[in-house]
Amino acid sequence: MSLDLSDTNRYGDELYAALVDRRTVPNLRDRVPGLQLEDAYRIQSRMVQRRLDAGETIVGKKVGATSVAVQNLLGLYEPDFGQLLSGMQYLDGDTIELSSLIQPRAEGEVAFVLKADLAGPGITAIDVLRATDYVVPCFEIVDSRIDNWDIKVFDTVADNASCGVFVVGTEPKDPLELDLALVGMTIDVRKPGDTVGELFATGAGAAVKGSPVNSVVWLANMLAEMGTPCRAGEVILSGSLTVMAWVKEPQTITVEFGGLGSCTVTFV
Repeated sequence: MSLDLSDTNRYGDELYAALVDRRTVPNLRDRVPGLQLEDAYRIQSRMVQRRLDAGETIVGKKVGATSVAVQNLLGLYEPDFGQLLSGMQYLDGDTIELSSLIQPRAEGEVAFVLKADLAGPGITAIDVLRATDYVVPCFEIVDSRIDNWDIKVFDTVADNASCGVFVVGTEPKDPLELDLALVGMTIDVRKPGDTVGELFATGAGAAVKGSPVNSVVWLANMLAEMGTPCRAGEVILSGSLTVMAWVKEPQTITVEFGGLGSCTVTFV
């Protein structure tokens, strides 16, 4: 049975309050008998609306749980999506205070910036490439409002796909000049005082549904079922190429993609 409007609003408000207060709440799946995926997306919409009411704007979308590595880590076996808001965005080289987050983890991704709407159904990889203005390296810093990252698909969807903040590179590349399925990626972590970073993980574009382009195809067609297109000017985060890196202490992390460039963020 679907949640009624009052319960949908209540859980969305609870997650929004957890975001504002920098705290976590128990998972929803154990507290809401019969919770369905459509309920979780309605809760997400309420949480996002609270942020819009507070003055933020939607600047893009994210796709989550696209790689086997992340699915295995979190026990999620299908992609999900969330909304990116203006208060989440940082640029290459920026500094983020750890106190502004709750239990952050970093993911290296390819970000697509659109120059035309993507309105499904029937969106193909060619459509995505034609609609993309440019791609850049990106960090998504996911940050669950659920206790101890104890999430399954309904929990993360309701919590706006565990969106935290994101950091985008500043050197755009034409996606037609790259084979994004074959692009290799490394993540380095450097602690304060270190002159050289330590390799944390490697990945390749093919880890994301065969190619990051396919991830955006999935998103555009999924949103079509809800009557919502991906808009020109929006940033689309296509999903992590490897396992997530915990961010528990001050550090600088850099993601680098072959042929695409790098993106760096420092946590203090």
